[in-house]
Amino acid sequence: MLDAWFYALVSVLIVSLISFVGVVTLSVRADKLKKFLIYMVSFSAGALFGDAFLHLLPELIEDGAFTISTSLFILLGIMIFFVLEKIVHWQHCHMPITEKHVHPFAITNVVGDAVHNFIDGLIIGASYLVSIPAGIATTLAVALHEIPQEIGDFGILLHGGFSKGKALFINFISALAAIVGAVVALVGAAYLEHIEFFLIPVAIGGFIYIAGSDLIPELHKEFGVKKALWELTAFAIGVLVMFALLFIE
Repeated sequence: MLDAWFYALVSVLIVSLISFVGVVTLSVRADKLKKFLIYMVSFSAGALFGDAFLHLLPELIEDGAFTISTSLFILLGIMIFFVLEKIVHWQHCHMPITEKHVHPFAITNVVGDAVHNFIDGLIIGASYLVSIPAGIATTLAVALHEIPQEIGDFGILLHGGFSKGKALFINFISALAAIVGAVVALVGAAYLEHIEFFLIPVAIGGFIYIAGSDLIPELHKEFGVKKALWELTAFAIGVLVMFALLFIE
C-alpha cells in the first residue's frame, strides 16, 4: 500500500507539472505548433485506447472483477466525461476581448479542467491500487493526453483575459486537483473495499470517450494521404508503447 501511495503521488505531481508546458509554446510559431500537436493528439489517442484495452480492462478480467456492473460503470464513465465536456462548452461570452476583463468562459474552463484533473487523479490512484505497472501505464496515458490539453487550456486563459503569469499559475493550481483526486482514491481504499473495481471501469469509459469523441475527430479535420499515414503511425506507436509497458515487472 505504501508503494501505491509513493508511486501515485509522484505520478500526479509529474502530471500536474505538465501544466507549465504552455509557456514553451510562446516561442513557437502557430503553424509549427499545429503540425506538432496533431501528431501528439494521434499518439495520445492510441495511448488512451491502449491503456484502456491492454492494461485496465485485462486487469479487471484477471482479478475476476468483470461483471455486468463493470459494463455499467464503463458506460457511467463515458456519461461523466460527456457531461463534463458539456458543462465546459455551455458557458459563452460575447463581450469584446480586453486585457482588464476576464471572460466567464475562461473561469468555466478552469473549473471544468480542475474537475477533469481531479478525476485523472482518482484514476491514477485507483490504477496503482490494481498494480504498479497498471498505474505507470495509466500515468503515461494521462500525461500524453494532458500535453495538448494543457497547451489548449493555456491559450484559452490568455484569450480569456488573463496575463501570461496568471494563466500559468491558475493552470497549475487547477492541475493540482489531480493530487487531491489521487489522495481521495487511496484514502477511500482504506474504507471502501475494492474501490478500484468501481473507479477503473469509470476510467476505462473516460479514456474511451476522450480518445473516441475528442481526439479522433480532430484527426478528421484535415485531409491528405501522407498526413493520414503519419497520424496512423503516431496512433499505432501510442498503442505499441502501452503494449511494451505490459512487460514491466
